[in-house]
Amino acid sequence: HAQALDVTGRIVTGIPAGRWHAATPCAGWDARALLNHVVSGNLWAAELAAGATIESVGSRMDGDVLGSDAARSYATSAKAAAAAFLRPGALEAPCAVSYGPVPGSVYAGHRFIDVFIHGWDLATATGQDTALDPDLMEACRQIIEPQLELFRAAGALGAELPVPPDATPQTRLLAIL
Repeated sequence: HAQALDVTGRIVTGIPAGRWHAATPCAGWDARALLNHVVSGNLWAAELAAGATIESVGSRMDGDVLGSDAARSYATSAKAAAAAFLRPGALEAPCAVSYGPVPGSVYAGHRFIDVFIHGWDLATATGQDTALDPDLMEACRQIIEPQLELFRAAGALGAELPVPPDATPQTRLLAIL
């Protein structure tokens, strides 16, 4: 999770000033709206992994959480999210998420996928290098495959896209997601 936050952070700092409204592979979201989603998710993770509930957080994460410095907002949220899951016992403790409670390790895995893949979405939208780290790609695959149908049933993922037989591991992973 922390590694994915770092990788996506480098992409965020590389977004050119004129590309914040570029369309992303996520239908209906430009780069700024997608980053707002990621930062909001990081802020939620910091709260929920520390024992907060959805009710106690309330509407604090609604709306624009990026402010005037989107890259700084991302960095602050990433630091908080990483620290929350690195606390002793955090991966075993229950997190009161909308589909849970689930162990912190499960929630950290879900946050990892969200941050990692949306980093690719942001890189794609803003003309940056879209090559995914092979080790993080493999970790993502190991987390998502056993839960794939649950994610699809919840509407978090669409149907798998077809790929040619000679598709790269990156193309195969992205097609699954």
